[in-house]
Amino acid sequence: MKLSAFHFDLPDELIAQHPAEYRDESRLMVLNKKEQTIEHKEFKDLINYFEDGDLMILNNTKVFPARMYGNKEKTGARIEVFLLRELNAENRLWDVLVDPARKIRIGNKLFFGEDDSLVAEVIDNTTSRGRTLRFLYDGSYEEFRQKLEDLGETPIPKHINREVEAEDADRFQTIYAKEEGAVAAPTAGLHFSKHLMKRLEIKGVDFAELTLHIGLGTFNPVEVEDLSKHKMDSEQMKISENTCDTVNSAIGNKRKVCAVGTTVMRAIESSVSSNGKLNPYEGWTNKFIFPPYEFSIANSMITNFHPSKSTLMMQVAAFAGYDFLMKAYEEAIKEGYKFSTYGDAMLII
Repeated sequence: MKLSAFHFDLPDELIAQHPAEYRDESRLMVLNKKEQTIEHKEFKDLINYFEDGDLMILNNTKVFPARMYGNKEKTGARIEVFLLRELNAENRLWDVLVDPARKIRIGNKLFFGEDDSLVAEVIDNTTSRGRTLRFLYDGSYEEFRQKLEDLGETPIPKHINREVEAEDADRFQTIYAKEEGAVAAPTAGLHFSKHLMKRLEIKGVDFAELTLHIGLGTFNPVEVEDLSKHKMDSEQMKISENTCDTVNSAIGNKRKVCAVGTTVMRAIESSVSSNGKLNPYEGWTNKFIFPPYEFSIANSMITNFHPSKSTLMMQVAAFAGYDFLMKAYEEAIKEGYKFSTYGDAMLII
C-alpha cells in the first residue's frame, strides 16, 4: 500500500473541538466485516453487540500534564516545552519538544512558574525527538514530580484549536486510567462511562487491561510513499500474565475479543506467540500495522475516526479492509461524524 492511498479531504468543521456532552452519547458507526454493512448508532448501543463471556481489552495508561510554558533567560522569550519521556529520574533528565525550536541552544536556561521556581538547562539538542533538558531542582523526586504536575497543563493536541479548558483535565483521560506515562489519550476509551461499563459487566462482558504509554510518535506524519519504509517511534508497554490468561481463555472459548483502540491493537500484536496466544511482555514496541496484515488476537475493535494519511487510519484499514474503511469514511463525512481525539467512534465486528 502507498501513502497516497490513505488521503481523503476532511472539512475543518468535522474535527471535534470539544467532547460530546456525555461520554457514552457520542455517535457510533458499526461496521460488520462479514455482511459489509454500516449502521449508525450511539456509543451506549455498543452493549447490544456483546454477550456474556466476551472480552474487551483496555489501555489503562494515564495522561500526564505534559505541556509547560517557560521563559528563556536574558530575553524572556516564551517557550513551550512538551515533556516526552523521562530519561533519568535521579538526574531529572527529560526528552522534550520545544517551540519555537530555533531559539533554543545547548546551555540555555529556561525558567518556569511565576516565581521562576523551576529551572531547566538544555544539555542536548540533537536527539531525534527534539531536546534533552536537565531540570535543576533541590527538593525530593516526589516534590519535583508534583512541581511538574502543578506547572503542566493537559496536552490536548494541536488540531483542537482552542485554549485548554477545565473540562479537558477530566475528559482527556479515560475513566479507567491508572498508569501515568502517556502524552496523549487512548481516544477509543474516552467514550466509556462508568454507567456503560457497569451495564457491560452485568451482561457478563469481561475486561482485561494492559499499558501502552502513547508518545507523540503515534501522530508523526508519514513522509514516505512506500509504507514499509516508515519507522514508528518506540512506545513503552506492559502486558501482565493475568491479562494474557484472560485473553487466551476468551480466544480458547471462541468469544469476541475486542481491542479498545489502536494502541491496544498495537500492544497485543507486539507480543503474540506462533500459536496465536498472547504472551506477557514488558518493554518497548515500534510496531507499525498497515494493510495487508494478519491479526492474531482481537476479532473486533473500537476506534475513533482518524486523520488522512495517519498511521492510526492505516491500522484500522488493515483490520476493517481498505475498501470497506474508505467507504465508511466517505459515509462518515457525508453524515457529519466528528473526527480525531474528541470525535465519534467506530465499532468493527
